[in-house]
Amino acid sequence: MTFPEDPMILEYILSANRRNEGFRYLVGKHKEKLYWHIRRMVNDHDDADDVLQNTFMKVVKNIDGFQQQSSLYTWLYRIATNECINFIQSRKNRVHESLDAVSSGDHGSQGYFDEEKTLSHLSNAINMLPAKQKMVFNMRYYDEMPYQDIADITETSVGALKASYHHAVKKIEEHLKSTI
Repeated sequence: MTFPEDPMILEYILSANRRNEGFRYLVGKHKEKLYWHIRRMVNDHDDADDVLQNTFMKVVKNIDGFQQQSSLYTWLYRIATNECINFIQSRKNRVHESLDAVSSGDHGSQGYFDEEKTLSHLSNAINMLPAKQKMVFNMRYYDEMPYQDIADITETSVGALKASYHHAVKKIEEHLKSTI
């Protein structure tokens, strides 16, 4: 299905007689990208679904306050990112999870590349990052967002984001070197 561009979707949403149609377009167009952005932050499918639902509920509730100082896409990512951070913080307050839960496994020399194990190590390394570095790394590496878009979403300077990304990459590399 082809969706209208965001300015047209916003026009529909702000129109009383096309509001529902506009929200259907908005969700249809952005739910998958937002889901994967959220999923990389919270890791669990059910948690990602919950955070995505909360994101769209906030969008519906606050759309009339959207001042169009940024693109609709940027605004959606900002809300999703804030919902992820809130979720992660609330989870940390409820349960302290140990980073040592990762089993070391057998690192024998089987002579082949174990993609699943490598991806697991990468995921663990990303999960060990501080929330902001994790968010910046995911947006830059997986979503391939330009630094300026990330800056608009996080309300952080491009220079600070580049530094966060650099530190995240270094921490991930160090973790991978020590586990593989």
